[in-house]
Amino acid sequence: MNRPLILPLLLLSLALFACDPQEDAKVIATVGMLGDVAATVAGDCAEVVTMMGPGVDPHLYQASASDVQLLQNAALIFYVGYNLEGQIGEVLETLSETRPVVAVAEEAVPESETLSADDKAADPHLWMDVSLWTKTVDVIAGELAALNEACAASISERAERLKTELEALHAWIALSVASIPETQRVLITAHDAFAYYGRAYDIEVEGIQGISTASEASLADIRETANLVSERGVPALFVESSVNPRTIQAVQAAARDRGAEVGLGAELFSDAVGESGTAEGTYIGMLKSNTESIVTGLGGAVAPWPPELDAWAEQWKQ
Repeated sequence: MNRPLILPLLLLSLALFACDPQEDAKVIATVGMLGDVAATVAGDCAEVVTMMGPGVDPHLYQASASDVQLLQNAALIFYVGYNLEGQIGEVLETLSETRPVVAVAEEAVPESETLSADDKAADPHLWMDVSLWTKTVDVIAGELAALNEACAASISERAERLKTELEALHAWIALSVASIPETQRVLITAHDAFAYYGRAYDIEVEGIQGISTASEASLADIRETANLVSERGVPALFVESSVNPRTIQAVQAAARDRGAEVGLGAELFSDAVGESGTAEGTYIGMLKSNTESIVTGLGGAVAPWPPELDAWAEQWKQ
């Protein structure tokens, strides 16, 4: 099937079969960063399913015919918003006529608190600043409680517990990143997904591509980044789990041509969490893994794990 026909056919299918969510209705989250928070807050009060799995790039994701049944059975849909899932915007708009469809980040974080690229649209990667992403917990909890009023008290309790854990995670990341020698505190990644991380934790961030992976890095971008690596003595570059590593490899080669040997740090999770059933498949685990990789790769020392997160660590055998 030609790709341009997929969206119109999907919208037609949704219109033909639009109905109230069925008895086996689920809560659908577009990406794992939302899905994990929703599942943690919901507990056994709702079944939460994440639509985009590990390694999937939400900037380029296009809903397929196989998504129709999943979305049709949704009683509630969470998506990030701020144009992260731009390719499926029309689908979400159609579904919003028959069930709650919530742009969680837009509801939780006003645009005045977001970052932007060249005064354009808001950067959607808010999960990289744990203090901002913590604000999504109350939005998610409120929607889940409205869906299952009998569970409202337990949902609220889990939400408060999660917010305490995320506050501790935020402080741990800041302390860990602060240990990186200042001249080496430069995080270079394939695309500009870490700007919120940089602002929140005081580390310079350089993405070779722009906010969206739909844009391509130019030769000038690669040369400019290689010059930065050479001038600052940056010890490591970082690939991302959902982005092709070729631009990072090109910068590494260009830096080598300038006499600068720079290694490749461990893979970072940017637009998707890790594999389901692993610690990295959770939001906390995603940020823990990223921070450990960044801090050790750039010459710092990871801070002791906070006691508020001991239960999480025990659950995931960390």
